[in-house]
Amino acid sequence: MSETISLTKGEQKEELTLKEIRDAIPAHCFDRSLFISCAYVVRDFIYAGILFYLALQIDYLPSLPLRVLAWILYGFFQGCTGTGIWILAHECGHGAFSPYQRINDVIGWALHSILLVPYFSWKITHARHHRYTNNTEKDTAFVPWTEKDIAGKASYLPEWLEMLEDTPIYSFVSLLAHQLAGWQTYLLFNVTAGTKSRPIQGKRTGWFQTNSHFDPTGSLWTESQRHLIAISDLGLLLMGAAVWYLSQQVGLLKTFLIYVVPYLWVHHWLVAITYLHHTHKDIPHYTNESWTFTRGALSTVDRDFGFIGRHFFHHIIDHHVVHHLFSRIPFYRAEEATNAIIPVLGEQYHRDDSGFMRSLVRTWGECTHVGDVSGKRDGVLHWVLPKKVE
Repeated sequence: MSETISLTKGEQKEELTLKEIRDAIPAHCFDRSLFISCAYVVRDFIYAGILFYLALQIDYLPSLPLRVLAWILYGFFQGCTGTGIWILAHECGHGAFSPYQRINDVIGWALHSILLVPYFSWKITHARHHRYTNNTEKDTAFVPWTEKDIAGKASYLPEWLEMLEDTPIYSFVSLLAHQLAGWQTYLLFNVTAGTKSRPIQGKRTGWFQTNSHFDPTGSLWTESQRHLIAISDLGLLLMGAAVWYLSQQVGLLKTFLIYVVPYLWVHHWLVAITYLHHTHKDIPHYTNESWTFTRGALSTVDRDFGFIGRHFFHHIIDHHVVHHLFSRIPFYRAEEATNAIIPVLGEQYHRDDSGFMRSLVRTWGECTHVGDVSGKRDGVLHWVLPKKVE
């Protein structure tokens, strides 16, 4: 079904406290096992190793069409495996990988560096995203335009291009750019973050004079965090050297096919997953005055991505609501925890079981900005939808 739905009966409308929700979850769901988590890391690296070995054999296939098909399949499946590895590092960043935070950080730094992700930089801003989910001022991920923003922004587009903004071709091209470059622009410039999402407000600082995840001197970090950003950058330099070494052994084209194509797939999935978790025509955003942690955490949508979502993506798509409520629940206990909170949440639990990629295209076209559509002036902002989908 295409709508956000409640999976329980009744008309439960009262807002719940975080304690009431937590009390519904079996205590063992909060248990974190270093052994189990490491077993998943080993499994995913076995997948990646097998795929890498097979990629080195593709040149031996007898025809060009077979080789092209093999590279396409390799890129897709290695991208899925890489996304799973990214998510395991995500577990480390939340402290859900094991009870030992130093071990979590070492493993998370190694895994994310392999994927050219600055681990500590991401960990710090991602923690702010969880702390201020769907707060239109302080969230760091996919903060939407408001009606006020739309009215006040200057247009930098040529007039002829402005006329195309509402056309399907413009929507398609902008979505493609979003999926291919959204992650990189977020890391470089902190795009889609709220105006008060940085600890250092006012004038931008740092090497790039912008809010870069790579700049230890920038305005995204407190003084006590700056050395961690440098450690993140070191991990990227080491992995960059490894990719360069690979290119010296197998050539630039094969390095592009072996590493860069799966890299693009990984970041396509990360952008799509994060965007769809927090963007749905029925999910509100909140002004700073009306926002609470529980309200923000419950403004999250569980979705279904079948076998790939459960096996390769470690349930991050299917059970994200409970993750925002209690981020230290490990992914392999998230299904049980989700099933436990559904009866308690009632209609405050949201799930969309429509096709994932179809939802991405539809949501990108529908959800452009939020506003006070109810006229209540209560600080609860809803998507201002095109007339045809209201």
